[in-house]
Amino acid sequence: MINVNEYFDGAVKSLAYMAADGKSTIGVIESGEYEFGTSTHETMTVIEGELIALLPNTQAWETFTNGQSFEVPANTSFKVKTTGQSSYLCKYK
Repeated sequence: MINVNEYFDGAVKSLAYMAADGKSTIGVIESGEYEFGTSTHETMTVIEGELIALLPNTQAWETFTNGQSFEVPANTSFKVKTTGQSSYLCKYK
């Protein structure tokens, strides 16, 4: 089954599904800055556009573009911002 998720008054939307290797979401983020919490380990891959991330235990923002990924440990939070619509794939472990 595909589940629809919507966050931040519709500025972030994703479709959740079960892939062969576990749960995944594919989504789109509007321009802005957002903070997310994790309950499991996440690997975020930028499909299109650019995500600028402030990852746990870091003080510097990092930029990720098409095809680049970053990982976020379980039970932490991270921030992302973008200046234009960007899409991503998130895999959960």
